[in-house]
Amino acid sequence: MSVAESSRAASDPDDTAEAFVFIARQPILDRQQRIVGYELLARESATSTQAPAQHSRASDSALLFHALSSISAENLFGDKLAFLNVRLEDLDGEHLEIVFPQRIVLELPRAAGDDAARIAEARDQLRLLREKGFRLAAGVWALTAPYLEWLPLLNFLQIDVQALPAGVLPAVLRRVSALNGVRLLAEKVETQEAFQEYFDAGLHLFQGYYFARPQTVSAKVSNPAYATVLQLIDLVNKQAEVPRIEEVLKHDPTLSFKLLRYINSSGFGLMSEITSFRHALVILGYQKLLRWLVLLLATTPGSSKASSQARVAITRGRMMELLCQGTLPAEEGDNAFVVGVFSMLDAMLGVSMDRALGEISLPEPVMLALREQHGMFGPYLQVVLACEREDWDAIDLQAGLLGLSQRKVAMSHLEALAWAENLGI
Repeated sequence: MSVAESSRAASDPDDTAEAFVFIARQPILDRQQRIVGYELLARESATSTQAPAQHSRASDSALLFHALSSISAENLFGDKLAFLNVRLEDLDGEHLEIVFPQRIVLELPRAAGDDAARIAEARDQLRLLREKGFRLAAGVWALTAPYLEWLPLLNFLQIDVQALPAGVLPAVLRRVSALNGVRLLAEKVETQEAFQEYFDAGLHLFQGYYFARPQTVSAKVSNPAYATVLQLIDLVNKQAEVPRIEEVLKHDPTLSFKLLRYINSSGFGLMSEITSFRHALVILGYQKLLRWLVLLLATTPGSSKASSQARVAITRGRMMELLCQGTLPAEEGDNAFVVGVFSMLDAMLGVSMDRALGEISLPEPVMLALREQHGMFGPYLQVVLACEREDWDAIDLQAGLLGLSQRKVAMSHLEALAWAENLGI
């Protein structure tokens, strides 16, 4: 399984920072036809109905990364289970380290040629995955002799109703009845008759065209600056101080947005919302942050560069910080920076501001400024935007209401522009 990103032409032909990612989802229902999970499926475009032919560790990593950081778990599976195809060669993959395992079901493939050595190696890896909290699913072939030691590890047995030979179902049910807690999932259920047959047989879960075809969810992917990701990986490897990592993170609004959306994703499993970069770094820790950055790097084109939108965003953030110095409490500097940086989210993500803000958690004063330009930070943002437009009347009005001198506004604007320039953005 893979995720292909379809690049859209940008104004700069060398700018490959913007693309779209597509992931299809198909619901899995219980006997009351309530959705209990979704199988996530790779798609090359919004209209394709088949997964790409290539299926590798890199493509599976991209699928899972984009599910959590680009589209978000809330938009794909919410509070339900996510069923993901994996390869036996990749059971130790780093992409499995960035998720909350209790929400993930790994769909296992059959070992090529039922190779005994490969099955034994996978058995040990599966035990570790179960200990971490992952759930495991496999096809009817798992009932055969070579996979005897896998059976106690399985949570789901998948039955392809179109491929199962006639008369075999009773034997499958007898075999499964001896297993503890394994749930039976009927796949490729396309007719009412098939559903009724397997419902009457006592199967627990159902999936197929009879209920719903896979629905493709897409999102614009704004990639962070490649050099910034590399720099962060280096800092995390050296276990640099959190404030140093935070400072680099603040330079890239796309990266900041992805991190906050990821850590607040239902797929990550936190019980409380994270609203600041520093808190996110502390909660993640060096190891999990490193794994996330490595996967981000794998999905970021090497030739990408920060877009002009990102440059404007970080300039706004720095100017917001400077304007608030001396007029708001010092601890509000980070929030002022966030307001400026995230004021470009709608343009950078190609969605409305309400939709963009619906996917992350931020303090209420920050949200109010971004949505309505009101509250504690709203008037400062209005000054910043007026400077961009060179609207001198608006600058004078808003600055006067805030008690800001024209000199402070002008110097803050110039310093912010110089700061962005020095970053190489």
